Amino acid sequence: MKKYILLFLIPLFFGCEKESFQNNNPYLPNYGFNLNINMNLPQYSSLQFPSNAVYISSAGVGVRGIFVFNTGSGYVAFDAACPNQALSSCSTMTLSGIEAICPCDNARYSLFSGQAQGMQYSMKQYRVEQLDALSLRVYN
Repeated sequence: MKKYILLFLIPLFFGCEKESFQNNNPYLPNYGFNLNINMNLPQYSSLQFPSNAVYISSAGVGVRGIFVFNTGSGYVAFDAACPNQALSSCSTMTLSGIEAICPCDNARYSLFSGQAQGMQYSMKQYRVEQLDALSLRVYN
């Protein structure tokens, strides 16, 4: 009997992923990238403090650049492209405190969750790894 229970439990352990979140959005393509951020540099130093965000528009990073945000308990990164709009001249969001605003429809997305009230898709999220006290790696 113990063998059967063990055989039943083994697939459960291997079926779980450590970092599993959906990153699919029909409006936004999936681009692979890898970006290291040094928070000692002036353009990223505000990330050392909770509730601060930076916009990074480096070529090849996200669809329309990314927002990196210090939640106070860690870091999150989201694409700067409006998640509920086809790519257009107005589909790059702007930062406003702890929110990102899409100028196409004036939707306000929380940088804590990536969600906006009443919108179908949340902001496209990327993985963030804290390498040390002052270094992050953002990747897809």
